[in-house]
Amino acid sequence: MPWYLYNGGNICMPNSYILVGLIPPSCPFPNTQLCSIQAIDNLGNPLLTAALICEIANALQTHTETVNVLLKP
Repeated sequence: MPWYLYNGGNICMPNSYILVGLIPPSCPFPNTQLCSIQAIDNLGNPLLTAALICEIANALQTHTETVNVLLKP
C-alpha cells in the first residue's frame, strides 16, 4: 500500500494527505505528531476507513507508531 504524508488540517479528510509512494517517508523522533499514514489508494488520495482513523487517533493519543501510522516531533 502507498504512503501519504500528512500536510495539516483535519486528519479525517483525504485532502489532508499527499501521496509519496511505496516507501515510507522519514519521520524524525520524538513521536508526538502525525507524520504519515499507509492506506489503500483512492485516485491519489488515501481511503480513510473507520479502522484507520481509529488507528491514527490511538497512535496520537499513546505517542506510539503503528504499522500504518508514523509520527514526528
